[in-house]
Amino acid sequence: MSNTDIVQGTLIVGRISAVFGVRGWVKVMSFTEQTSKIFDYQPWLVDKEGRLESIQVDEWKNHGDGLVVRFKGIDDRDVARSWCLKDIRVDAALLPELSDSEFYWHQLENLVVYNHFEDTEERLGVVTSLLETGANDVIVVKGDVESIDRRERLIPYSKQYVLKIDLGAQRIDVTWDPDF
Repeated sequence: MSNTDIVQGTLIVGRISAVFGVRGWVKVMSFTEQTSKIFDYQPWLVDKEGRLESIQVDEWKNHGDGLVVRFKGIDDRDVARSWCLKDIRVDAALLPELSDSEFYWHQLENLVVYNHFEDTEERLGVVTSLLETGANDVIVVKGDVESIDRRERLIPYSKQYVLKIDLGAQRIDVTWDPDF
C-alpha cells in the first residue's frame, strides 16, 4: 500500500477524484496493491469539513485502469461532487496482520536510518516517504540535524541494502555508500 498517512488511527487507501455520469457515480483511485482490494476495507471514512464521515459503497465497477463507485443513498451528480477530491481513509485495524519480516509503508515512515558502511555506523536521516518504481520500492531518506548531512538519499528497499527494521526502536539499519 502506498501514499499512506495516519490520522486518528486511519490510513489513506485511495481518493475520490471526480464525478462519473449523472446518477451519483464517482471515479476512485485505489492506492492498494491490487486495485479492487480497497473494497475489502469498509466503511470508508472521508474528511468533510474537518471531521471524518463514514460512507458505504453500494456498487462498483472497473472502468479503464480505475474504478467507478456509487455510494449508498447518493444518486445525484451534485451530491456526489461534494465527495470529490477527498482522500478515502479506513480504520488501520482493518489491515491484515503481516509476518515479522513484512511492513506496511506507513510503518516505515519517520523511522531513523542508520548506515553500516565500511565498518562505521552513521545516521543518514529519517524516512520521509517511499516510492514504487516498478523494479523495487525505494526508501526516501532526508538528512536531519543529527545525521551526517542534510542530503536526501534514495535507497532501494531490498535485502541487499536494508539490513534490519526494528519498529520498537524506530530504526532501519542499511548498508549504503553515503556518497550516493
